[in-house]
Amino acid sequence: MALDKYTERLQGFLQAASGHAMRENHQRLAPEHLLKVMLDDGDGLAANLIRGAGGDPGRALDEVASAMARIPRVGGPGAEGVAMHPVTARILIAAGDRAKKAGDAFVSVDQVLAAMAESDSSAGRALAASGATPASLDAAIARLRKGRTSDSTNAEGGYDALRRYALDV
Repeated sequence: MALDKYTERLQGFLQAASGHAMRENHQRLAPEHLLKVMLDDGDGLAANLIRGAGGDPGRALDEVASAMARIPRVGGPGAEGVAMHPVTARILIAAGDRAKKAGDAFVSVDQVLAAMAESDSSAGRALAASGATPASLDAAIARLRKGRTSDSTNAEGGYDALRRYALDV
């Protein structure tokens, strides 16, 4: 996993997800942890994309919380540390492939969310239950990006800057 090929925002989400898994005494960083921190984000990129795809981010969050409650907890000596779940690794690889195909220099949050939706994981099922399909997420991403590529480590900051920081008077 080449972190230098991930946007700063995605790197932050991966760190936050790992911390969340550790606090929950989970041994593996699962896609559910990553989706949860993406949905908890104050800027709301993932939630806005799900909404733009016709889904309900609240429902996705409820579904992912339910899935995380089923992850076994491990405690005691030697239980410290979190390893990446193979499904999470496959999602990140798929997101990298999507980014390459889109001409992106960096893997971004939106590509990970779309790869998650395509995956056979609890996170993918949570997105489907929310009403966000891979096709509808791809369309929402295309509307958000407006043909731009992820060409810097802070690419997500420019996707929807006008809507977030401008006032329509």
